[in-house]
Amino acid sequence: MTIEEEVLALAEGWIGTPYRHQGSARGIGCDCLGLVRGIWRALYGTEPEAVPAYAPDWAERSGEERLIRAAERHFQAVGSLVDARAGDLVLFRFRPGMAAKHAGILARMERRERDPAAFSRTPDAFIHAYEQSAVIRSALVPGWRRRIAGIYRFPERTR
Repeated sequence: MTIEEEVLALAEGWIGTPYRHQGSARGIGCDCLGLVRGIWRALYGTEPEAVPAYAPDWAERSGEERLIRAAERHFQAVGSLVDARAGDLVLFRFRPGMAAKHAGILARMERRERDPAAFSRTPDAFIHAYEQSAVIRSALVPGWRRRIAGIYRFPERTR
């Protein structure tokens, strides 16, 4: 199983987890960063760095590209959506000129077990923690595509 397949399988296991700001516990509660943190822990055992407390409006107040910088430190950059695979990390920026502040895992609307070839095609969905709801799979519609700030691949595990 590739790292992307493992990430996607883990992300699908989080679907239905309630939204909880700063949470990162599958089945208990998470936000978008908590989803990524939980998947990272499942893959590698520990998180790569401590995450300080953050307010819901942290990106608007600081303007710093904290998510982008963290992704650059710990993940491998992917050129574009054309080069992306289901299982890659995707970051979103809600408005031009603002810091990226939402994260998800690229996926396919058709689940792999129903269409094994779907895994190799360009992602058309993503799994994310939807505020005031839960972790869900959403279609990667044009409104989301134009907000993509970066795509990153989880690193291979060292054995």
